[in-house]
Amino acid sequence: MRSEPHFGSRKTVMAWPLDESKLNRVRALMKDQDVSALVVRAPDNVLYLTNYWCMKGYDAVVFPREGNPTLIVLEPQLADAQRNSWTQDFKLFKGYDDRDPRPAPFRSLDLALDTLKQRGLTDKVAVELNMGTQSADRMVGEPTTPTQFFFDAFRKVSRELVDATPLLSEARAIKTPQEIERMRLANELAALAMDYTREHMKPGMKESEVGGMYEGFVHGLGVGYKGKVEMARAFTLVWSGKGIATFTATGDRPIQENEPTLFEIWVCVDGYWTDLTKNACPGTLTAPYQKLLDLLLRVFNEAVQFARDGASFPELDRLVRARITEGGYPGQPSHAICHGVGARAHEPPFAHQAGTGTIKKNMVLAIEPGVYWPGGGGLRLEDNFLITGSGNEKLCTDPDDFRRAYGH
Repeated sequence: MRSEPHFGSRKTVMAWPLDESKLNRVRALMKDQDVSALVVRAPDNVLYLTNYWCMKGYDAVVFPREGNPTLIVLEPQLADAQRNSWTQDFKLFKGYDDRDPRPAPFRSLDLALDTLKQRGLTDKVAVELNMGTQSADRMVGEPTTPTQFFFDAFRKVSRELVDATPLLSEARAIKTPQEIERMRLANELAALAMDYTREHMKPGMKESEVGGMYEGFVHGLGVGYKGKVEMARAFTLVWSGKGIATFTATGDRPIQENEPTLFEIWVCVDGYWTDLTKNACPGTLTAPYQKLLDLLLRVFNEAVQFARDGASFPELDRLVRARITEGGYPGQPSHAICHGVGARAHEPPFAHQAGTGTIKKNMVLAIEPGVYWPGGGGLRLEDNFLITGSGNEKLCTDPDDFRRAYGH
């Protein structure tokens, strides 16, 4: 990896080398499915294919089965694209063009269509017809998604139009060494931020105050981290004591002294993510929480032992839910217990009993058993695991038995 760190300067070079094994896997799938070209606009897929993480979701890439990709770039972002992209075949469009009063995505679309026609790639084109979810662009607060007009335009120039999502999901499920290194960096920052936050949080602080402390630490330390990270952000949900739940927002509830504070954590390093749940408790954990934590650690550790190359995703889900039921909490948890992590915090594959699928070497999986009490309170444990040839490797050093963080 090229690295010429010069902190505080926009001249810093942190680009990653061409990940040939990843792109070769994509092209092999394209050949198997007789796809001439992929055209993608979701920021995580643009990143996956080019190493360019766009500022707004207007950019696109035309990725042919053979030859160099064409990256369609919003004009002010050219320097970012030149610094980071694995292709140097750029087509630029303006955010505002006095010769063309249409919104910017129309100009991006025109360039994608022109590229397909000029390069003779219109036989069988795959676009993201069914994304489900996508990762945010660098602005993160306002994801930009294509409209129906965008998809319909490709039907007019292609002999056959198909959905690119299954192909990309299959390719993205297996991580390359470069992707794993990037996710290690994200997990390192997540652990350092957890150490800092545990040290500085106090009973009576607001949940949102503590969440801001965690997020600010990641952003402050992470930009330029080890000369390898250009952009680092963290996003947290923080709940304390009876505020612990799921699918709820961080509030202004005070941090409790002898009850856990739960951190749902997504750390993003240049478009690659963690999905973690960590806990803290200033004070001595109450007896009911000691018992619940011991139960979840047993369930968690058994699930981790099960998660190996060749294991069944549906059986992993059955195992976790059965053990939680045996512990006295039938029907828990109310969310998925295992899924992929990579250029999105939640991406295929997902473990559920209505599905199929096998755990494979070089997948990165989040495993997350949890129990939530009626009326508020509960716990969740979650870490990211790289599946290896002999088992798996935990990517975040922060302990799941958070009593150890306090010397208990």
